Formats: sequence, structure tokens, C-alpha cells
Amino acid sequence: MANKPGKKSKSTSVDPKDRRREILESAARLICEKGYNGTSLRDISEACGLTKAGLYHYSRSKEHLLIEIMNYGMDIFEEQVLYQVMPISDPVERLRACMRKNVHLVTDDRTKEVTIILHEHATLTGEARAHINARKKRYVRFLESSFTEAMRDGQLRVVNPTVAAFSFLGQVLWIYKWYRADGAIGADELAAEMERLFFDGLETPPVPESKPASKERVH
Repeated sequence: MANKPGKKSKSTSVDPKDRRREILESAARLICEKGYNGTSLRDISEACGLTKAGLYHYSRSKEHLLIEIMNYGMDIFEEQVLYQVMPISDPVERLRACMRKNVHLVTDDRTKEVTIILHEHATLTGEARAHINARKKRYVRFLESSFTEAMRDGQLRVVNPTVAAFSFLGQVLWIYKWYRADGAIGADELAAEMERLFFDGLETPPVPESKPASKERVH
């Protein structure tokens, strides 16, 4: 039966952007399980429900696919962490919110693309590695400037901002090595504990209000 005039038939086609995202996410999960060197393009194509030739339509090589996964992971990070905290005016609250959001992102079992950025950071070569490193350095610079601002305002004790930034990153980004979503520590509890551990040693105590001097009695 012909469609009535003015009435569109339902399309079963998948948006190319959504399909590419599905492929990147499926490939990321597989690489996290087997490692980059232990994962073949055939493994990835089968996980995506494609032939190997069909996978080449979306990515010309395994390394190119890894670059795309890492860029996708950086997009997710910037969207869910960096761009969320940049508008916060108070530098300490900005850093605290950044840590909480970053912990949740790393512990989220769905964001394997972010884990690959951490675990396969040495796999890329040449321009691809330089490009991803440049995106990561932007985050380091953001942390350094936030620590510098907080120290300048007297909210944090004075330390080297670069050491502070990499200590922050080392604490947060190592989580993927040991955290288990089905373990005894939930993501909210973990974020709160790590925030206390890091910032309680850096924040300066509030300056007590000075009391007016009492007048001596005259005998």
C-alpha cells in the first residue's frame, strides 16, 4: 500500500555518527579486555557485527582506530569534566569539583575510551601521539593555573603548582588500575575520600578573628 500524501515512512537507517560511536565504544571495550597488541581488527570487526572490509569503511588501520578512540575519550573527558568545572570562579571549589567528576569518569565502566587514553598512552607514535599529548597537556595547564590562583588568594599553602597538578593526576588517574565497580567502595565514597585526602593537607586554616583588647582595671 502506498504511503498517504504528506506522511513520511519510518526510516530504519542508523545515523552514521551513532554507528561510528558504537564501533569506537565496542573497540574500546575489547582493547581494554585484551590489550591493544592482543586485539586484532578481525576481533573488533566481529564485536561490531561487521566484516573486516566493512570495518575499513570506518577506520583505515588499527592505529587509526586507536587514535579515534583516544580522541573520542578526550572529547568525553572535556565534555563531562573540564567544560563543567571551568566556569567555577572559586579555584579550590573548581579543583574539588574537577577531582570528583574525574573520579566518577574513571570509575564509570562505560567510559572505556578514557581508560585507553591512560593504559595505551605509549602505543601511539609520531603526530598522533603529539596530538593526544597536546590535548592532555591542556588539562595539566588548567590544573596548574587553578592551583596558582588558589595559592595566590591564600586558600592553599604555597607549593609548586606543577607538582600539585601531577600529584592530583597521579592520585585520580591510577584508580583504573585497582578500582572495581562491584567492590566494597562505591564511586561517591571514593571521590569524597580522595578529595579529603588531597585537599585537607593543602588548604590553609581560616584566620581566627582578632578579639579587641580588654581594658585593664584601674585600682
